[in-house]
Amino acid sequence: MSHRRIDFILGDSPPARLDKALARDVPEAANLSRTRLGRLIEEGAVTVDGAVVHDPRAKVAEGQVVQIKVEEAAESHILPEDIPLSVVFEDDDLIVIDKPAGMVVHPAPGSPSGTLVNALLAHCGDDLSGVGGMKRPGIVHRIDKDTTGLLVVAKSDAAHHGLAAQFEKHTVERYYQTLVYGVPDANDPRLRGVKGASFEAGNILRMTTQLARHKTDRQRQAVLFQGGRHAVTRARTIERFGTPPVLALLECWLETGRTHQIRVHMSHAGHGLVGDATYGGRRKLAKTALPEATADAIRAFPRQALHAAVLGFEHPVTGENLRFEAPLPSDMAALLNLLRDGPVAPSA
Repeated sequence: MSHRRIDFILGDSPPARLDKALARDVPEAANLSRTRLGRLIEEGAVTVDGAVVHDPRAKVAEGQVVQIKVEEAAESHILPEDIPLSVVFEDDDLIVIDKPAGMVVHPAPGSPSGTLVNALLAHCGDDLSGVGGMKRPGIVHRIDKDTTGLLVVAKSDAAHHGLAAQFEKHTVERYYQTLVYGVPDANDPRLRGVKGASFEAGNILRMTTQLARHKTDRQRQAVLFQGGRHAVTRARTIERFGTPPVLALLECWLETGRTHQIRVHMSHAGHGLVGDATYGGRRKLAKTALPEATADAIRAFPRQALHAAVLGFEHPVTGENLRFEAPLPSDMAALLNLLRDGPVAPSA
């Protein structure tokens, strides 16, 4: 297999550890993340002053000569599949997809094929320059199988590294639309008593908790207040439905991006998503609040009513500010139209 060689000299006052020193001083054009550099050290691909070093914690000093041998990108073990994609934007470094409901993002034991990654391998073909040493799309964030909407995927190591840094710093703009039971309101004494819930100006609900995998159900996430990972979700009511109001269309935006974050936060707040069987999105509706046919459609909605509507970030290679919007999918749009207009009377 062919290699490329990267040579450089450690600068003034380098960090004491080899991996940290390499992350600081490796040429930017090499597009090597600290994680990738750590793997290369352990694989014996890094020499310092001519000697191979396997320990990422090895001590280094300024002026030492570093050489890194990087294998050219290998073919992925994941098979390409000719699956139609809704491409919103694409260039040499990244691609933005409007993902449909029912599509898993990455292959897993329960979903070995038919995923977004399989589709991207077929769509991008030889345009993938290699991510982490392999010709594969770089997944920097995910949305659930039955959530629709916008997702950005890296096609090059440079884009993968740059996008991952933006997600880590929480600078990526992500807005979702979702239909929930009830209406979050600052005047609701019940909601004000929910731990982790607070309100900001403009009747914006803020949920601040820790999240971690559920102790007994490994497919779910659970709200914690000690341990787990910090998670913040904000939600604003766009529209109310029913007399009295029993449903609300919300705009949610993420300060952090944890697994199932919006779904578990809204459930914890007592406003579970319509159609979300995992977190209790099947509820009784007041008999007089909605027409019977509309209430039946709500109860029958087959997935969580959640759509990633807006995605904004800085292009990791060109520096251009990019912002994309995806319209609601047809099933959610039809449900909202039914709520707004009522069921259509049968023709004579």
